Amino acid sequence: MAQVVKHISGILVMEVDGTLGQQPISCLEMPEDVVRRGNHSQDIIWKKNGIKDTQRGNLYLVRLLESLGGGNYTCHSEDGSLLNYTEVLIRQDETKRRRILVKNKQDDYLKCSTQNYNGEFHCSWTWHRSRVGKAAFIKARRVLDDHNSHCSMDPNRHKWMCSSAQSNFSCFVDDSGSGISCLDQQHCPYAEERQQIHITVFVRTDEFLLESYSKRFYLSQIVKPDKVRISKVNKTVVEWSYPSSWNMPSSYFPLTFQISQLRGRCRKCENPCTDLNPSKTRTVCSTDFCHFEVKHKVKAVCVRAKDALCDSQWSEWTHVRCLAT
Repeated sequence: MAQVVKHISGILVMEVDGTLGQQPISCLEMPEDVVRRGNHSQDIIWKKNGIKDTQRGNLYLVRLLESLGGGNYTCHSEDGSLLNYTEVLIRQDETKRRRILVKNKQDDYLKCSTQNYNGEFHCSWTWHRSRVGKAAFIKARRVLDDHNSHCSMDPNRHKWMCSSAQSNFSCFVDDSGSGISCLDQQHCPYAEERQQIHITVFVRTDEFLLESYSKRFYLSQIVKPDKVRISKVNKTVVEWSYPSSWNMPSSYFPLTFQISQLRGRCRKCENPCTDLNPSKTRTVCSTDFCHFEVKHKVKAVCVRAKDALCDSQWSEWTHVRCLAT
């Protein structure tokens, strides 16, 4: 038995249980001439994955069995003009198949981060090396809107919009096909974030099999500031300031900074901050600008930042070299 589990913007998702089934799809929304002549109108031609099929008429019966039946179904007029299309995707029991994505170091399929509290965030994933796939569609909403949000996509399937009373998300697929960038246009960075964001990425294989991956988070849980801006004042003093992408004022969005002074020979000269020992660093709080006096014979100073009010990620290290003699 097969059943429809989702129908959105030209995509029909079917759930199959192994038995033979059929699912009707229509070409046109039953215009008057089709209603009058019935489904026996022979001026509508169907193709599956670009190959002409023997079925004709406004209704087409998709044959479903196990993982078979998925594909791109297009209907055309007799002169070959495209009238409509439906992409049929098959969702199987997750325990009966391999996964098309692989888990990251955090034992999760999706990695999400944001550089500030403006309502923007980015999620990425890693494809399994032996399986080819692409994003089929995206659903983004606040947790309490799980069943009350409406999602649609643009004709090119690169942008998805999900709206509800609590949020208004737009998401774009990266050019690499391995990530998405989203924005909640109703988010206010100065208000308390009362509901988690719930993001679901639906990906499909070349065989039109569908898989879904979800993640829930507050922006404060995934925030990671951009690199700190650091420079030399003179041979013994450096200064740094907040990343330009960070929210202001700093009194409302304070950052904590971690500092490390490096002496001796340069082992990794291109990035001397790599593999720093956290136990040999200092942590300080700062307002907009911070001056720091370095010790004698220090070769480089490394600085990174994190949100001072929550246990979130540190930024990448920024360094300035050759300070004191």
